[in-house]
Amino acid sequence: MTAFNIKLSSINDVKALVNAATEMECEIDLISGRYVINAKSLIGIFSIDLTKPITVEVHGSDDEAARFKEILGDCIVE
Repeated sequence: MTAFNIKLSSINDVKALVNAATEMECEIDLISGRYVINAKSLIGIFSIDLTKPITVEVHGSDDEAARFKEILGDCIVE
């Protein structure tokens, strides 16, 4: 499992995240506070607070996590 933080600042960022997640074969979770959301769920993502950074957990290989991080690009925060 690989974890990192992202910030979704626009609807286009959310769409890009969902599209990238649906292309992945592994499970990807978004964690905001005590909520864990499937990254493939557009409605689920809009149910969490998008004004704060969100933790992403990629439950797959390191290669899958690196590919997913590359797709997200500018959304990643440290």
